Amino acid sequence: MAAANQAKLFDTMVPDSSGYSAKDIEVLEGLEPVRKRPGMYIGGTDERAYHHLFAEVLDNSMDEAVAGHATRIEIKLDTDGFLTVTDNGRGIPVDPHPRFPKKSALEVIMTTLHSGGKFTDKAYATAGGLHGVGISVVNALSELVEVEVARDKVLYRQRFARGLPLGKLEKVGAAPNRRGTSVKFKPDFQIFGEKLRFRPARLFQMARSKAYLYRGVEVRWNCDPALLPEDSKVPAEAVLSYPNGLADQLGEVFDDKATITETPFTGLVDLGKEGKVEWAIAWTRAGFGEADGFARSYCNTIPTPEGGTHEAGFRSAITKGLRNFADLTGQKKGADITAEDIMGHSGLLLSVFIGNPEFVGQTKDKLSTTAAFRLVENAVRDRFDHWLAGSPKESDKLLTWAIDRAEERANRRKQKDISRKSATKKLRLPGKLADCSSKGPEGTELFLVEGDSAGGSAKQARDRKTQAILPLRGKILNVESASADKLAGNQELNDLALALGTQLGRKFDLDELRYERIIIMTDADVDGAHIAALLITFFYRLTPGLIESGRLFMAMPPLFRLSNKGTIAYAMDEAQRQEVLAKHFKPNQKVDMTRFKGLGEMNPAQLKETTMNPATRTLARITLPDSLDELTELKPGDLINTLMGKKAELRFRFIQDNAAFVDDLDI
Repeated sequence: MAAANQAKLFDTMVPDSSGYSAKDIEVLEGLEPVRKRPGMYIGGTDERAYHHLFAEVLDNSMDEAVAGHATRIEIKLDTDGFLTVTDNGRGIPVDPHPRFPKKSALEVIMTTLHSGGKFTDKAYATAGGLHGVGISVVNALSELVEVEVARDKVLYRQRFARGLPLGKLEKVGAAPNRRGTSVKFKPDFQIFGEKLRFRPARLFQMARSKAYLYRGVEVRWNCDPALLPEDSKVPAEAVLSYPNGLADQLGEVFDDKATITETPFTGLVDLGKEGKVEWAIAWTRAGFGEADGFARSYCNTIPTPEGGTHEAGFRSAITKGLRNFADLTGQKKGADITAEDIMGHSGLLLSVFIGNPEFVGQTKDKLSTTAAFRLVENAVRDRFDHWLAGSPKESDKLLTWAIDRAEERANRRKQKDISRKSATKKLRLPGKLADCSSKGPEGTELFLVEGDSAGGSAKQARDRKTQAILPLRGKILNVESASADKLAGNQELNDLALALGTQLGRKFDLDELRYERIIIMTDADVDGAHIAALLITFFYRLTPGLIESGRLFMAMPPLFRLSNKGTIAYAMDEAQRQEVLAKHFKPNQKVDMTRFKGLGEMNPAQLKETTMNPATRTLARITLPDSLDELTELKPGDLINTLMGKKAELRFRFIQDNAAFVDDLDI
């Protein structure tokens, strides 16, 4: 049947008259693909990607340390923008490569994608860089790279420019007291623009995180003092070494904070070839900057901010262990405890070392290795059982706390069903809340939409079971500069509070929130950005803890619709429009383009496909960084006041101080 349909399809095809032929097929060689599409390799060309180059170089040195060949890593940032990472490991091989006899192994590694010593476990049992693209990508995206290798008491050097060698590997001379690799590089302004620079605070934080993850390495930090503000918390020089690993890091986080148990639950288990697991977790009633707790996990020293199978294994072990302890001590209510009850208001640090890990994407934000779940669960479960049994009084405190949270969760669920019904009655107003039909908050979303036109399209495009729509009349009140009387008398804010199901300010209770996600959906223009800024200010000031809980999002509607003969594609901005044209349409092909001036110009089907359907949309989570040193020394609250408060002179000064970091200005 399939063959018949395929034959029928070919029978109806007409000759291509566009001139598209073999000569139009472009073949990129060497490192050209990296420079052509850097986003495929480092996730983009923004500041995060810029610093990711440092992570790739640092990971190679850490792999040497984890493999037992290096004990020291040195990091040096110079005023000219060059960053140098040096280790005392084995040094990159410099002998001729078997497949390329005229090139050294070093040159092959630096100039060839998918080359390296980590495809098997012969050189590295566990490693963070697995695809053989890390250091070659750094080379491709740097205007200049200088590599020095000390092996067998001889020093070698080779230089590269934008991925191409500037000469052959040269023998510099004797190096009787030196071993290892040094990589000095400067990211290419042709790729990243002329405004981006390495930020010392971000580099220092990345270096310190690595030092926590491996107890056997000493990280030496050196930054030219001219790059540090006078009141900077980043030292010019420091030696980072943590003999207790993650336990030391957790101790810093929970310093002077009351915890449920007197001691945290920490451990390190080395299972040989299976892998190694290290963890540290503590629980607290009070918030500590991250309202629902935090989980920072790593695999082979690579941060996995989106979690993955190793985090899931840890959560399973802790939940099963506490339930089992409840059963042994006759606490029947313990059977109702869930992972969220025990992991909420906890601080977790988790690190695993495994062979051949699988990640989601080249930037390795999420671990997907199935075996990591069982590895972590088995390593943690028995030791958690022993930890609970070793201190019954402390364990009873933890169990009682978790049971209380489970009961609170059950009560909140009942109250939300009631509040949803009452709030819906109060908000039966023309053009106001179009609520969803789901009784509980799980899986529900409230879209805050700019204007009645977009609100009408959104109501037709939504999933009525889980998605609610609240149209807003233009720009809401700026809560940062408004008086208490104005806040109390503003109908738009009162309607928004009713829709949320919560009170505002100090009386705000995150547990009363009627929706799992709040999504700001505005036009992709200056006015839409202003409305979004006003709403984010509202949520930051009047719903404390909501942003920290990760429940506030921005919808990402496309700016362009491209079509030709049934082929339809969307683009977020001008840069993506060019990529979409190259990917989905033939050269010289006439493509119809629609530029959406606002959400109201999209028909419901388009709005659903691009912006509201969870299967096809893109959402941006609104977050507060652990530190704002990357942009400014201001704390989040002070930054909000500077940008949104009454004093225009503060905004003017901020713009003057940070204008150098602006890449694109839309006037």
